[in-house]
Amino acid sequence: MSVLEIRNLHATVGDTEILKGVNLTLRSGEIHAMMGPNGSGKSTLSYIIAGHPHYAITEGDILLDGESILDMEADERARAGLFLAFQYPVAVPGVSVANFLRTAVSNVRGYTEAEKNGNSNGSSGVIGSNLMPMREFRRELTAKMKEFNVDASFARRYLNDGFSGGEKKRTEVLQMAMLEPKFAILDESDSGLDIDALQVVSDGINKLATEDRGFLLITHYQRILNYVKPDFVSIFFGGRIVKTGGPEVAQMLEERGYKWVEEELVNGLVPA
Repeated sequence: MSVLEIRNLHATVGDTEILKGVNLTLRSGEIHAMMGPNGSGKSTLSYIIAGHPHYAITEGDILLDGESILDMEADERARAGLFLAFQYPVAVPGVSVANFLRTAVSNVRGYTEAEKNGNSNGSSGVIGSNLMPMREFRRELTAKMKEFNVDASFARRYLNDGFSGGEKKRTEVLQMAMLEPKFAILDESDSGLDIDALQVVSDGINKLATEDRGFLLITHYQRILNYVKPDFVSIFFGGRIVKTGGPEVAQMLEERGYKWVEEELVNGLVPA
């Protein structure tokens, strides 16, 4: 079993403190939903876990299987088993989905390390030139696209270029399926999806939610939780987690909104 642990995490952008003491433990096989209003710091937390250099950590730690990841670059964290699905995936014109995935999978699985350290005849190589064998990659990609309801034509299209919101999110599910992370952080993967796309994306998440993988599912709304059943639901407010419970917490927010959280925090009724 793997464990992702966030301990008393504080982080800033410039002179502004965004995270104010986040504590969270996520284990393999768990789906932990995190809900909160705009500006509460949810996306900041996801970027910091993934290794975004824009943020400065002023206190606390992030541990993966007991080892701090704070000194790891983003690509090292990906190889260690972390994956971030963005709220707004970036388009990369000129790079096909297939080429992007082959490069990403090769890096995460260590195919490039042999080339980086020298090939079989002892000569040094260029990082990234040693890729997963094409026949093996195509076989695996074809199987995953079929399993996760991604049209075969996506492989030839440029990554997210001209994709609808639903197509972008399906492609991210495909990325997760190919990269097989220990922990997947999904930053509002339900954003902008119609009901059909939401069901397809939710089905992909449920297929990937095995006992070997944990999910941190960041969302504003309860609707995706109608399809993806969380083990825990936390309320993120003012840069920290202020309440954690079961699925009933999401239902409470759906019925009452977030205003009561602020009122109870002010009155000291919700532990800060």
